[in-house]
Order: sequence, then C-alpha cells, then structure tokens
Amino acid sequence: MDPLVQLAIMWLGVFVASVLAAKTKLTSVLYFLAFGSLMVNIGILPSGSDPFIRGFAEIGIILIMFALGFEENTQNFIGGIKRSWGIAFFGAVAPFMTAYAVADYYWSDTNISIMCGLTMTATAVSLTMVSLKSLGLQKSKAATGIMTSAVLDDVASLALVAVLVPIATGEAVVSIPAIAFILGKAVMFFGGIALLGIYLLPHDLGGWMARVPLIGRYGVRDLLATGQGEHSTLTVLLFALVVGLVAHEFGFHPAVGAYMAGLILREEYFLFEGKSSRSSYRRTKMVVDNAAFSWIGPIFFVDLGTKIVFDWTTFVAVIPQTLVLTVGLFVAQITSASLAARYTGRFSFHESMMIGFGMLGRAELAFVVMDIAYVQNQILTTEVFYTLMFTAFWLNVAVPITITLWKPHFDRAADAADIAEATEP
Repeated sequence: MDPLVQLAIMWLGVFVASVLAAKTKLTSVLYFLAFGSLMVNIGILPSGSDPFIRGFAEIGIILIMFALGFEENTQNFIGGIKRSWGIAFFGAVAPFMTAYAVADYYWSDTNISIMCGLTMTATAVSLTMVSLKSLGLQKSKAATGIMTSAVLDDVASLALVAVLVPIATGEAVVSIPAIAFILGKAVMFFGGIALLGIYLLPHDLGGWMARVPLIGRYGVRDLLATGQGEHSTLTVLLFALVVGLVAHEFGFHPAVGAYMAGLILREEYFLFEGKSSRSSYRRTKMVVDNAAFSWIGPIFFVDLGTKIVFDWTTFVAVIPQTLVLTVGLFVAQITSASLAARYTGRFSFHESMMIGFGMLGRAELAFVVMDIAYVQNQILTTEVFYTLMFTAFWLNVAVPITITLWKPHFDRAADAADIAEATEP
C-alpha cells in the first residue's frame, strides 16, 4: 500500500475516533488503538507498516512526550521523584513476578518466564499521559507520580533488558561491570539533563558561569527571540529532537529524552524585548499541542493498534493463558502501585488509585522485548508471543477505561480536599 494512502486512512480514523471519543466521553486513545487493530484485521491496513509510517509514528510519540514535559513544572517533577521511588520499585517487581509465575505454570521454561516477566515490567507512560491529558488531569499530582515512576521503571527495565536477554539466550552471564556500565549511562544522561537545565539554559547566570565565553552572555532566550520569536517553535522542537537523539544513544527511548527536554524549558525563557512572554509561549505551545495531540501524535497509537493481528486459531488456543495473565497483572499492578503510592509516596487514596490505574499500560518497551525474544532469538513460542500481545492489548485498553471511570471519584475527593484545606484555621 502506498504510504500516503495509508496515512490518509489513519487520519480518517483519527478524525472518527476523536468524534466518537467526544460522544462517548472516553479518551480518544482507546479508539485510536481499536481503529488500528480493526483496520489491520479486516485487511485495509497492512500488518507491517511502511517505513514512512513508522517514522511518522516515532515523531508523533516524541512530540507527545515533549508536549507533556513542556507543560510540567521542573520542581514538581524533581519533587515527584522523591515520592515515586516506591511506586517505581514495587510497581515493577509485582508485575514481573506475576508474569514470571504465570508463564512458569503454563510453559515450565525459565527463559520464557524471564522474558514474559521482562515484557510486562515497564509502563507505557505515553498512553497514560495522553489519557490523562484528554481528561484535563495531566498537571495533577497523580500524573506527576505516574510520569516519574514510569521514567524510573524505564531506566530499570532497560537495565534488566541488557542483563537478562543475554542470559536467556545463553550468550552471557550476570556481570557486575556490565550492570555498572548501564547504571553509569543512566546517571550520565539524567545528570547531564539536570546540568543543562540548571547551568546552560538560564539567561541570567551568576558566579563563575557569567565569565564563560558565549554561555555567560547568551542563553536560550536569545535563541527563542530570533526573528522576534517567529522561529521559537522550530527552536524548541529542534531542542526536543536533539535531546531525544542523545537519549537514544544512551539506550533510552527518544521519547524519554523529549520529555526531559520539555521539562527543563520554562515559560520565562520566552520573555524578550518586543514580545510578551505569554503571547510567544502560548503561540508555541498551541502549535506543539496541535501537532502532538491532533494529527501527528495519534498516528503512533493507530500504528500501535496495527500490531495486534488476530489469528483466530491461536487466539482461541491462548484464551485461558491470556485471561489469567491479564487478570493477574491487572490486580498485581494496581495493588502494588496504589499501595506504594499511598504508603511510600504519601499520596491520598484517590490519587493512589489513579496512579495504580495509570501504571497498567504496556506498549513501547514491551513490544521491543517481544521482538528481541520472538523474532530475533526465538526464545518465545508462537503461543507465548500471542499471549503477551493480547495481554498487552487488553491492559492498554484498561488504562483509558479505568482512568475515565475513576475520574468522577477523583474529582469529588480533590474538591473535598480543597474545601477542607480552605476552611482550616
């Protein structure tokens, strides 16, 4: 199929999905995934996306994550990490052990069990954050808890991929230097982003930094002011892409880098002579949000839906395994993440439950691990592969549904907390 025809069909689906989402009051992400799956299974869209579409989808997820980071407050994110370590730890251990146990019961193969556990460890943060965005909850404390926990989960999952995949394939054993190297890369990347945000981007530097050539005299505000701010959107998108590429070189998904790029950009950087901060910032944000959530970003989710190709014979054969694994992960993920949020992060009950629901999704890293284990190394059997695919699909479907259903309780509890806080002497 011609890639432009494929894109036209996907955009039609995005439009229809957006209309249905507005009519049913459900997040559009659910409809994006469903449309992609429907189109590929009735033969309208190909099961293997054209490289152009895959690249378009990759740009989409980078834009989405940058847009979400662009809205976030840096201090809130840093504070969120301090509260979210328990969510990340327990919210990853519980699904790993659950998937491992279910796989060991059905297939009795240690390597398969390891790969199943690894597949179901990392949270699909982009799916959750877009779902929260569609409900106006992207700036809530729960959203920050989900985002920071998911980023920490990604770091841990990447380390586990590097360590466990060679073990499962028989190519290597656990090596302390290899683990140290992985952790060192993570520290270098996130430490470098922190230094960039603290020392290089601010316009008005003090101390010894003020004496550094160029850096001491010019900041990001000067770049954003080029052409009286007409190129500010191009500037921030270039910045997001560069940081995303650096993240990729360090072994992370480029979307993680894009989120961090948005996180360290501040509204105050858009304040320069001849333009007001508010108008320049709002114009840039409007363009970024439109691209991320209306016409480029949704292609990522439609393309993700096309990965769910139903083979009815295999589908019927793996119904018991899929049901047990899905229910087990559903219970284990919500319970572990919500309890950790409540007792290690000190979130309220309604925030803790929202965090538990938000950690259900499985997407980017899960499919990467499945590709490594099934396509590249033949560790997984066809039956196991389809079980994991269907489980990931239903968990992804559960995210927008559970978040939408919980939102009324979340709003009532948040309003009650605000009233109680306002009436305190």
